[in-house]
Amino acid sequence: AGGGSLRLCSTRVNLEGINRPVIDRIIRVDHAGEYGANRIYAGQMAVLGRSSVGPIIQQMWNQEKDHLKKFNELMVTYRVRPTVLLPFWNVAGFVLGAGSALLGKKGAMACTVAVEESISDHYNNQIRTLVEEDPEKYKELLQIIKQFRDDEREHHDIGIEHDAEAAPVYSVLKTAIQLGCKAAIFLSERI
Repeated sequence: AGGGSLRLCSTRVNLEGINRPVIDRIIRVDHAGEYGANRIYAGQMAVLGRSSVGPIIQQMWNQEKDHLKKFNELMVTYRVRPTVLLPFWNVAGFVLGAGSALLGKKGAMACTVAVEESISDHYNNQIRTLVEEDPEKYKELLQIIKQFRDDEREHHDIGIEHDAEAAPVYSVLKTAIQLGCKAAIFLSERI
């Protein structure tokens, strides 16, 4: 799936007639989410980078770097300010990544499954919102979000394939991480 540099959105987007509050919220939260994902994978690589699972984590991280690059571009194109919580997500993401990796490969993969499942569900909600608004008007943004959702699903599946469900207290860990993701999404959309 994806991962290569995705150049679907031109820098000359017609901003007339867009639903500003919806687009601002979507781009702000997605930028924050991709930023947080980058920090999670950075934390995992700090702990497990030289282990057998290091190349797998690096591969997923590379895709997240592409996602973040694209949302950095979209922030400029659509003139959206980032969340003021980025410094917090910087630390929280790295701590979550490193902390889950300290549980070993299975812990890191459990974190990946929890986060990527939350994010792909979140992207699905955004796709529904944009389709209800005007699928033609938001065609390029829909393409980007769909591609990134598919990448996140792929990361989820990689986590499952690499024994995420065998992590210590998997269901508790997954639930706690997903509650954190919901809170991060809620806050990053608004602040």
